[in-house]
Amino acid sequence: MTSPDHIPAHPRPAATILVLRDDPFEVLMVRRHHNQTFASALVFPGGTVDDADRAEEWLPLLADADRFDPDARALRIAAFRETYEETGLLLARDGSGAHVPGPPPAEAGAFLDLVRDCGGTLHLQDLVPFGHWVTPATAPKRFDTHFFLCATAPDQVAQCDGSEAVALEWAAPAAILGRAAAGETSILFPTRMNVSRLAESASVEHALEAARRRPIFTVHPRTEKRPGGIAVVISAEAGYIETENFHPHTPRKD
Repeated sequence: MTSPDHIPAHPRPAATILVLRDDPFEVLMVRRHHNQTFASALVFPGGTVDDADRAEEWLPLLADADRFDPDARALRIAAFRETYEETGLLLARDGSGAHVPGPPPAEAGAFLDLVRDCGGTLHLQDLVPFGHWVTPATAPKRFDTHFFLCATAPDQVAQCDGSEAVALEWAAPAAILGRAAAGETSILFPTRMNVSRLAESASVEHALEAARRRPIFTVHPRTEKRPGGIAVVISAEAGYIETENFHPHTPRKD
């Protein structure tokens, strides 16, 4: 019989966006506030799905809503909302297809009201599926995270108010990987693998086209005890450049 202490936590639905721009080809990264999940690590903007992301009131404000079931719609709304809250980028568009401006996140109310008041629409198909990772069953907090790609308009300016995220930067995927390899920045294994995949492209268009062609493989990492540490292992079928990430044990300080 399974002990209650060993029952895996249920993974919470979550969504994150790799926001892209050209000239040069870059992705937007953030560092979250110290009281946020994955604090100090360089991550993509995103977070868990809220009940408000499932509200029926969203339907008039969505393009292509009939192409997605309620859970898929909520994931995409959460991705748009979290990106706005953490970076100030409102990835909504008006009838002409142009991105609409929004107030700074600190001055905004409910995200649904913001989108409605600015006259914009969330185009769900602007988010192109890019990856899907589920936190290992051994973790105390688990997330069922969907990664999406989305292009931003050239005139949109990302900013953080220090509440959700304390810093942000646009960077070339190869540069991010180089800094991580040199130990200059902290980056989580799923983030690094998705940046590595993004580094295979040289432009927003190429990245989006490649993502549309690639089937999404759900990654279920597992942990293995190894001499000197623990390895996080993923299936080779996922198609990433690495299949494991080794974490050496930290020596105890007496």
